[in-house]
Amino acid sequence: MDSVLYTLSEHIHGQNYVIASYYIKLPKEVDVIKKASTLAVGQTIGTWIPIPGITDEIREKYMGKVVNIFDIPALDLVTQIEEEERKYIIQIAYPAVNFGNDLPLLITSLLGNDASTSAQVKLLDIEFPEEFTKKFAGPQFGIDGVREYTKVKGRPFLLNMVKPCTGLTPEEGAKIFYQTALGGVDFIKDDELLGNPSYSHPADRVKAFRKAAKAAYEESGNNVKYFVNVTSGTAEIMDNVKAVEDAGADGIMINFAAVGYSVLKQVAEETNLPILGHAAGSGMVYEGTLNGMSSPLAVGKLARLAGADIVMVNTPYGGYPLSYQKYMQTIEQLVLPFYHLKASMPSIGGGVHPGMVEKYIREVGCDIVLAAGGAVQGHPGGATAGAKAMRQAIEIVMSGEDFESAAREKKELSEALSLWKYQAN
Repeated sequence: MDSVLYTLSEHIHGQNYVIASYYIKLPKEVDVIKKASTLAVGQTIGTWIPIPGITDEIREKYMGKVVNIFDIPALDLVTQIEEEERKYIIQIAYPAVNFGNDLPLLITSLLGNDASTSAQVKLLDIEFPEEFTKKFAGPQFGIDGVREYTKVKGRPFLLNMVKPCTGLTPEEGAKIFYQTALGGVDFIKDDELLGNPSYSHPADRVKAFRKAAKAAYEESGNNVKYFVNVTSGTAEIMDNVKAVEDAGADGIMINFAAVGYSVLKQVAEETNLPILGHAAGSGMVYEGTLNGMSSPLAVGKLARLAGADIVMVNTPYGGYPLSYQKYMQTIEQLVLPFYHLKASMPSIGGGVHPGMVEKYIREVGCDIVLAAGGAVQGHPGGATAGAKAMRQAIEIVMSGEDFESAAREKKELSEALSLWKYQAN
């Protein structure tokens, strides 16, 4: 047994190795130990054939190590093998010195050399050592910081996005912003489809929306924070960040699925504003069964590591076929203890309306952002009434009152529930 290529998990823990867990399917005649070994070597120091220059020192310091191979289902006897195809979980330890704090190189090392290794795998999870994670600041605000920043305590936040998604000038968008803010939302964000078009630059939106927020506050006392979308190419994104900061932005939104985790990390390290991380388009990363990575890793753990204070999370209830298990595991990756990193606040989107508020709070807790789109803008009484209906639903749930009985006493909420039914379970 090659003790350099193979290791026990007890031996590798505490060392500066990243442990990647993969799912793989193979014909039953394929040697999975050899396949795992090829992956460990090919993703670190080697090619599929021995080459000059690979010394024992290089193998010891820089080569990947096979940690575990698990059969699915758990089989120990050859007489138990009935299918022509076998399924496995493979765990490989990668020396963190190979990629440092370089997130693109991390992902390349763990997933990017399949032509050489000939392994079609799905990356299920990455276990980071504390030494490696110390190189990342993570969320600047986190859940507690967002609450301190907004002075909102003891209840979920309410978010809405300006609709229509595109085609509005800043002045036109400001009118919708004002009506929505009157109803009591905490955050208003750009739709992820609105970036920096010629008719609506981010800094111009900040200026127009700040005026609308001020007017709504003076009339209603509702204080709303605006998250402006700065998503762009690497040559422009920091210019966007600087421009919206100078214009007085409350927060910024970045689609990390499009720009990459390293760009999110760079912005998080250079701005003093909270960051709302969006994952639009991330399905191409996790929807495959034999490639890419899992959704809790792609949308949860890596977004938190890179520095998103709030992360948009899909639900199983809005038409997208995300499994309940992956939904909950993504939230766990955002909020459970992770060395020194602050918790990122989940922003729940997809199927959010007043009748679902109790369900979301019961499942996830109150440290969430409820991202209601159509339920606010599509309310029969308009955006102001839609926002009020959501806030009324939140207040009833947090008070512990019987939801259906208390809802009858609220005009805006009753109207909303005539369209979107109450769902306790």
